[in-house]
Amino acid sequence: MKILMVNKFLYPKGGSETYILELGAQLEKMGHLVQYFGMEHPDRCVGNAVNAYTDNVDFHGGSVFSKLLAPFKIIYSYEARTKIRKVLDDFEPDAVHLNNINFQLTPSIIYEIRKWEKDGGKKCKIVFTAHDFQWLCPNHMLYIPQKGQVCERCLGGKYGECVRNNCIHNSKIRSIIGMLEAYYYKWRKTYNLVDAIICPSRFLYNKFADNPLLKDKLVMLRNFIKAPENGYDSEELAIERPYVLYFGRFDVQKGIKTLLQVCRELPEVNFVFAGTGPLEDEVNTIPNIKNVGFQKKEVLNGIIANALFSFCPSECYDNCPFSVMESQMLKTPVVGANIGGIPELIANGETGLLFEAGNKEELKKTILDLWNDKQRISVYSANCEKISFDDLDTYSKKIVECYKGNCQCVE
Repeated sequence: MKILMVNKFLYPKGGSETYILELGAQLEKMGHLVQYFGMEHPDRCVGNAVNAYTDNVDFHGGSVFSKLLAPFKIIYSYEARTKIRKVLDDFEPDAVHLNNINFQLTPSIIYEIRKWEKDGGKKCKIVFTAHDFQWLCPNHMLYIPQKGQVCERCLGGKYGECVRNNCIHNSKIRSIIGMLEAYYYKWRKTYNLVDAIICPSRFLYNKFADNPLLKDKLVMLRNFIKAPENGYDSEELAIERPYVLYFGRFDVQKGIKTLLQVCRELPEVNFVFAGTGPLEDEVNTIPNIKNVGFQKKEVLNGIIANALFSFCPSECYDNCPFSVMESQMLKTPVVGANIGGIPELIANGETGLLFEAGNKEELKKTILDLWNDKQRISVYSANCEKISFDDLDTYSKKIVECYKGNCQCVE
């Protein structure tokens, strides 16, 4: 098959970029032809044969003129339609796999794909992987950042709530633009033109299922996980054992504020943090936290494998966090918040423990109980060894069935 992978960023940046790059490489190993469409960027590492990409859009900077045009480009992009048409005409894909497209590429490209089909008498499946809640909520997260709370007021198409709460970067203007984009594509029923929507968690699946236009297009397919290829080693970091681990972004919505309060109140527990983010300075002020920063994969795997247990303390609706899956793959139990898709990954009292999201006292007690019960950790670790997630090869075969229109076989 010929597959066009579409994502606004075409270089390693975050979860969706890791997804398209690893999935695309695996599909090529399986004998499929894969090309990519998105924004041009100095770090772009994949592409298409006609070198057609949109300009690198930065909505946080640029000239006054570009800022005036930005609202229109966020909602609808003629440039993206023109550029993707060049790729479609040249590559003639059997399937287009959409990922993060809103704002920089815009859902307007869906119309160009269907127009290309009609103009040339082609047949092309459009598959979308929902990495977040973008098609349900203008700020992607079902979360009000400045209030630090989850929010479902936009579900059902009530996007004015985004403006009422300044949900996008705490900006009235940006929130209005996000609201207008959401209403525009709801009015045009754009997402109904997609053949299949891949949902990595049952939680996200259920949220999408509230939309009657999308309900029959949903496919529940949890993310793939890659086993360590080159072993792992973290000895060079000289981390004192035993320790417990948080790895990921140091951000409020990830529950770090609450976790840091607990760290201060448990000086007898050795915490290791691996990552970066806005709260990094605060992380570095706590004596019993060793912050090792961002680490390459082989070293991070060693840190995870040698931890007593890890944390996923999110206070937003995490979808299908890789941190939980990676920990369990390396036989490390997880203490996770009972929110979003996290409880689907942790068998409470078997492979880890769940606590009420944002509940400092419950998190503190959970950590202390487990820290003082090494035997229970051993049992949880042994149970983690029994967990199986799709590897990249298995996952890719299921995705190919979706490209063929056989989505029912992967549920």
